[in-house]
Amino acid sequence: METFDVLIIGTGQAGVPLATRLAEEGKRVLIAERGAPGGTCVNTGCTPTKTLIATARAAHVARTAARLGVHVGDVSVDFAQTFARKDEIVKRWQEGVVKRLEAHGDKLRFLHGHARFVGPRELDIGGQRYGAQTVVVNVGARPVKPKLPGIETVDALDNGSALALKALPKHLLVLGGGYIGCELGQMFRRFGAEVTLVDHGPRLLGREAPEVSSALEEVFGAEGIQLRLGAKVNEVRRTPEGAALVLEDGRTLTGSHLLVAAGRRPNTDDLGCDAAGLRLDEKGFVLVDDQYRTNVPGVFALGDATPQPQFTHTSWDDHRLLFNVLSGRKGKTRSERIIPYTVFTDPQIAGVGLDEREAQRRGVPYEVATMPFGNIARAIETDETAGWMQVLIDPGTERILGARIVGDQAGELIHLFVSLMEAKATARAIVDAEFVHPTFAEGVQSLVMRLSRYSLS
Repeated sequence: METFDVLIIGTGQAGVPLATRLAEEGKRVLIAERGAPGGTCVNTGCTPTKTLIATARAAHVARTAARLGVHVGDVSVDFAQTFARKDEIVKRWQEGVVKRLEAHGDKLRFLHGHARFVGPRELDIGGQRYGAQTVVVNVGARPVKPKLPGIETVDALDNGSALALKALPKHLLVLGGGYIGCELGQMFRRFGAEVTLVDHGPRLLGREAPEVSSALEEVFGAEGIQLRLGAKVNEVRRTPEGAALVLEDGRTLTGSHLLVAAGRRPNTDDLGCDAAGLRLDEKGFVLVDDQYRTNVPGVFALGDATPQPQFTHTSWDDHRLLFNVLSGRKGKTRSERIIPYTVFTDPQIAGVGLDEREAQRRGVPYEVATMPFGNIARAIETDETAGWMQVLIDPGTERILGARIVGDQAGELIHLFVSLMEAKATARAIVDAEFVHPTFAEGVQSLVMRLSRYSLS
């Protein structure tokens, strides 16, 4: 058995930077990957989807340019060219991961193969055994296929296979109104497909405030996306045209393709967790403490295989915090950090910290201000008025408790709040700053100045 200082399973957004930084510290590191280099983000997540969404938005802007006085002819999306561009960018990122890993000489070895535990700190990779005092699990997650009668009779798409299509679906049925269902549903609609989005909940993005859901539902309706909310699916059927969803109320929805976006599960079922003695929760996630330690000494876990928000930036941040732990440096713990998020629909939806419902549920005192996104001068000038903004502050300290933004560039704007929360600064910093006019960021200042204590500032 060959031994290393550290064994890392998975080349996702936490594994690669952790491996390279440990190697630079002088550790002998082996990192194994059974799939394509880069994990979900590079191959079936952020990189390909946001590349395709950029094309979809360009098509939408062109089609609706008449609202700005620009008249163009028929707008069509070259599906093959669009997906070829996506493939090229994914390939570039994959090659970048490999080059980064191979740049560290003998200190860092990259193996392509399925790693599984055969002991507490011992792995089998391709029939060879490797050991280390430290093992890091970074195996990520994959789509869940719901247990619906008949679902195995259709070639249901997930977020990965949907990105490998060779032709545009005629009518895409989307099962699931969460992040992935909404992003991909709008994307395919803008490519030119008919889209019907089905969810058992009463509104899109059910974890968000009703105002957030309503803003997105209004936009989706205007773009011709058919919404079937509060609809329970009893059965899936294969049809000559493709697929059908039979609803509890007796209605049947038909389409050429079915995209299932019903959640994700960790890739731990074939990891040999029993051989290692690793404790998992009821969903298969690896249980860890505030410093990423599992119940097995020397074994750590991070990223989407642990119970936490499944965001690329959260996984990347995991590597930074765990690196401090492994190298004996002081730093924040896992639960002390602030985690923002963005849904890359159009308009974007971004948030950080508490929203009003969560503050009320926890009994946290707060002051709140809300404002339509359409009140921002820049939004009016660019005709990007869809959306809504909200900020909560602590009445005693004036620190920001949380914020929600629905609107153009919301994913960029939310970082104004993230930075102030990280610095433990007060909302007064936004009020007293001089913001450039006309910008979307100026709208954030207008929002904060709606708080009663700042309204006359």
